[in-house]
Amino acid sequence: MYFDSESFVNEILTTQHNGRMHGEGRKQRRARSGVADGRDRPEVEADGEGPVDGEGPADAALQGRAESEPAIVDAEDSVDRHIARWRHKAPFDERVEGIVTRIQMLTKHLAQVKGRVLAEVGLQAFEFDTLHRLASRGEPYRATPSELAAELMVSPAGITGRLDTLEEAGSIRRIRGTDDRRRVDVELTESGRARWTAAMKLLDRAERAMVGPLDETDQDALIALLKRMLLRVENTG
Repeated sequence: MYFDSESFVNEILTTQHNGRMHGEGRKQRRARSGVADGRDRPEVEADGEGPVDGEGPADAALQGRAESEPAIVDAEDSVDRHIARWRHKAPFDERVEGIVTRIQMLTKHLAQVKGRVLAEVGLQAFEFDTLHRLASRGEPYRATPSELAAELMVSPAGITGRLDTLEEAGSIRRIRGTDDRRRVDVELTESGRARWTAAMKLLDRAERAMVGPLDETDQDALIALLKRMLLRVENTG
């Protein structure tokens, strides 16, 4: 039910975001008043918020949550209510709607998490994407501007603007070729790699928290099912 699912997803995620903001405000008020919230250490939130380091108590909390996750298969979620609201009002397959709308919600959730993560580490989306392409090449983390433009699907002028911004921030450097002075390579700096790594750690934590309710067997089964769906799309266009 494409005409309604996307607006429904936006509505639900906005409500969830507002609820988190309200919860954060309540915790801050309690902290100011000296009232403890009953927790001794940071807990990893499902939206990826929490301590930056990935090797400390946060990982233990994440593992503990995954191990103690209650069976919630029969619990009603927002998509169940969405389907119930539209039952007998529009032509759609309830199983397909349940699958597609949940995929949409999880995708939008990750997009929102990415936005918060990048804001936390001080990167704009286009900066992160460019650093990501350079990092994926391995040492010495270099590419030509034209290669980056092709991979990022932006114009030559567009990639020049991106690189100017990143160079001013110290995240990349431009290097002239020794044999051909017309050739320019773009290289990821230590500072740029550190910022990219910080973002990746936070994104990884958020993704693991989202998948946390599934054990390894569940995850393998889900991978296989999603792969079958993706292959159908990729092979049919």
